[in-house]
Amino acid sequence: MSARSVDAGRLAYYALNGVIIAFLLAPIAIVAVFALNPTPYISFPPVGVTGRWFVKFFATDDFMVALWLSLRVAVVVLLLSMLIGGACALALARGRLPGARFLTAFFMSPLMLPAILTGLALFQVFQLAELDRPVWGLIVGHTLVAVPYVLRTTLAVLANFDTRVEEVAASLGASPARVFLEVTLPLIRPGVIAGGIFAFIVSFDQFPISLFLVPPKGETLPVVLFNYMKFDLDGAIAAASMVSILLALSVVLLLERVIGLKAYVKL
Repeated sequence: MSARSVDAGRLAYYALNGVIIAFLLAPIAIVAVFALNPTPYISFPPVGVTGRWFVKFFATDDFMVALWLSLRVAVVVLLLSMLIGGACALALARGRLPGARFLTAFFMSPLMLPAILTGLALFQVFQLAELDRPVWGLIVGHTLVAVPYVLRTTLAVLANFDTRVEEVAASLGASPARVFLEVTLPLIRPGVIAGGIFAFIVSFDQFPISLFLVPPKGETLPVVLFNYMKFDLDGAIAAASMVSILLALSVVLLLERVIGLKAYVKL
């Protein structure tokens, strides 16, 4: 095979990847243009650049209250999902439980159901229990759909886990608790944290479940934006979307800073 054909193949490969990346990023570019456009509607080419919509977003009390509620709920869901998902993954991979495959499919089932049906079902449960949609109910709903992400990524790490490392630590006199804390946990940490990051993003942007479970005196950011669009559609919606995108990007960059994204390549 000639060098020219190899170069042509590599060029086609890079071109195809560039087209895919452009296709995926095009919606974000449109939202960014809308958020920075001075007019309250999308116009191409843009007539200018302004930050008025970001100012409106951060100056609106309803948006800020909803933003902080979404952040608080997402942080709690992050912690609960890592704890529950990591524990379930260890039990399924190491516990030699009968029907482990069925249990794995059962725990992953929230991803197979439409989120709006999950939200409706939880809403009916709370109504039958005569609970007035507490904040912890919203956290329960978000955790239900977030745990499978942690479970999946942790199981992926455990599939390639060398148990001889734990055996060596135990043979050197380490207690089971010390083996877990100093050997097992550091090795499965990439999977747990990767799933936790997905859980945070899923919770922060969760709309169908939040629509049914938001507290009477508080709404998450996706619900507030949905209600806002019923009566008005301007650049504040795009500004809120850009804030959400930048927040998710910041979480990923923080992950790169703390652990390094190379630790997740094997997932």
